Amino acid sequence: MQNEKSTTADRPELQSAVLVVGLGISGYWTARWLAGQGARVTVSETKEESEFDPDILRELLELGVRVETGGHKKETFLSADTIVISPGVPHDMDLIVSASKRGIPVLGELELAGRYVNKPIIAVTGTNGKSTVTTLIGLMLRNAGFKVFVGGNIGTPLITHLAEEEETDYLVVEVSSFQLDTIDTFCPAVSIILNISPDHLDRYPDYEAYVQSKLRVLRNQGKGQFAILNHDDQRLVRVNPPSGVSLLRYGIEKRAGLNAFVEGGAIRVRLDQMKSLNFSIDAFSLPGTHNMENLLGTVLAGATLGIDSSAIQKTIDEFKGLPNRLEHVGELNGVRFYNDSKATNVDAAVRAVTSLERPLILIAGGRHKGADYAPLVEAARGRVKEAIFLGEAKELLGESFGGHLRFSLAADMEEAVSAASSMAQPGDAVLLAPACSSFDMFSDYSQRGEAFRSAVKELVRG
Repeated sequence: MQNEKSTTADRPELQSAVLVVGLGISGYWTARWLAGQGARVTVSETKEESEFDPDILRELLELGVRVETGGHKKETFLSADTIVISPGVPHDMDLIVSASKRGIPVLGELELAGRYVNKPIIAVTGTNGKSTVTTLIGLMLRNAGFKVFVGGNIGTPLITHLAEEEETDYLVVEVSSFQLDTIDTFCPAVSIILNISPDHLDRYPDYEAYVQSKLRVLRNQGKGQFAILNHDDQRLVRVNPPSGVSLLRYGIEKRAGLNAFVEGGAIRVRLDQMKSLNFSIDAFSLPGTHNMENLLGTVLAGATLGIDSSAIQKTIDEFKGLPNRLEHVGELNGVRFYNDSKATNVDAAVRAVTSLERPLILIAGGRHKGADYAPLVEAARGRVKEAIFLGEAKELLGESFGGHLRFSLAADMEEAVSAASSMAQPGDAVLLAPACSSFDMFSDYSQRGEAFRSAVKELVRG
């Protein structure tokens, strides 16, 4: 099983002038690898030099990389032979559009790295659950004795695999819609789409544009490759991969045409008429239907790759979840505290609210991403006793919840956790499920989760 090999013509001339836009983790590794290949590399950043670790800047300088900070320069963009953009950089930025019109190739880091990877890539995308499934598949492959790179949008860019010259049998890569926006030849051996629901509507013109961005993961696949889709997702039911791609579908309940489902306390996998596999889920501890869907997709991927059944079962039994994803962080006076800071969109927050069986005090809010909060209001009925909102979106959330459920506003995470604790009674749960991005108050969802975790620890210690 291989990815489609890129032709030499697909690969940019690595001795040319390459502009890397953005000096986050993706831009850093891209610049490092390109410099090591002999390219003349410039990095362009809007942030000031003082905002970066001086050791990183010094290292890039020693590699011959020129770093321009404090704003993008038109002449730098228009004099490049190739431009590589980081996932967070909008591909419709004026300078990038101008460069494209001049015939300058514009690639994403995922596309660039994908052209030089020669081992099978398993690409995982979807609105929610990507990191969990990416991690699970990586664990399965390692439990089966394979050397595996696990990265992409989960935190370690794919280009890192090339920069560190790692030996691997498989690469399991979480891919976001932003990354897929800038692919051209990227072609995984196995693509997995977990679900699609409204998200990032502050960046896309409408929901359908976001959907089409996710579906780009299938566009270059062909004969001998696989697409795994969640048949319980209303949007994915209507999706078919390109001709020649082997389509596999999964869903919670047994139905005709499904290759994986749950029946009798076990996951049943049917790859063909002759081969069936069964896996116990008795030891699987992650709550919620969405986590069972994630597990189904994972197990189906493992079976498709021919992973030994004992390695798949070991992974099911031992996996205890990831930080910031319905993470139980403490208990005080019979009240449990759950951190789902990774619930950065409405659908993820709905999944969190409906996964816990205890009466809830909900903490939500952050930077608004353009989605309607009505589904969260509906999910909260009968489950959420009271809500506490914070961040830039707190007023918008209040408008949506007003007249339906009681809520209050908080200035920061400490105040929100303290208020939630005072409202909760034994047997309740306090749930952080923001339904928003974190960038108004925190550097990322992980820092937000740590703020919640720290506030809970202070309460418990007190």
